[in-house]
Amino acid sequence: MRGELVAADQILHLAIRLAHQSHNTQAIIYTYDMMANVAFLRGQLSNDDNAVIEMSLKLASIYAAQNQHQLAIHGFQFCTETLEEKIQKQKDLSEEAMSAKEKANTRLLLGLCLDSYARYLLTTRQLDQALSSYQRALQLSREVQGDAHPQTIVLMSDMATVLDMQGRHDDAYGHVKRALELARETDHPDQHTILCNLAGILMHQGHLVEAGRLYKEALKLAESKGDGEVVEQIKKGLQELSKMTSRAS
Repeated sequence: MRGELVAADQILHLAIRLAHQSHNTQAIIYTYDMMANVAFLRGQLSNDDNAVIEMSLKLASIYAAQNQHQLAIHGFQFCTETLEEKIQKQKDLSEEAMSAKEKANTRLLLGLCLDSYARYLLTTRQLDQALSSYQRALQLSREVQGDAHPQTIVLMSDMATVLDMQGRHDDAYGHVKRALELARETDHPDQHTILCNLAGILMHQGHLVEAGRLYKEALKLAESKGDGEVVEQIKKGLQELSKMTSRAS
């Protein structure tokens, strides 16, 4: 029996590679489900094992992309709630029982789950819940990795996006301004995205001239990096800025 389960696991790992290569979503979902079942039978995983959470997060993200909202929400909430409980259990464990690195990895995985969930909530305009998820993800990233870590900087900027969408432009400005300062200090690869975000927030505050200057700086950086998606986002921002400038004159 054990040999058969090992063979099944090897076949499923091959199957998941083929499913991803062919972009067969149904096959991906089915194979991840089978991989989890085989792992349980082999006694490798418990329900709160990080590997189970990672598979569940991938499935939740697939459901989100397919607009299967109930399944997506259930998956994201399973990941975040299970990890929050696991972190509470790990809190008082000694270094001998569990290393600091293992504890940190669990906290970082929770941050990743919260970030993914927040992005999904943002697309469905559930802004209060998205903000709450981003706040917790940012807290974890700061505690484990520090303010200047690339992921922390991105989370600051993303949280500013939610605040801006809520109409809290001044709060948004404070977060994205700090994100850009850190991005410049650390030569962050996504400076152009953060610049674009700051320009949009300044535009919503009515600082049109400064917004235009930053949009142009962001566009130059985005084009040099070949980031077509952000280039299009910046161009849309410049079009909106042009309309606002015309109305103001």
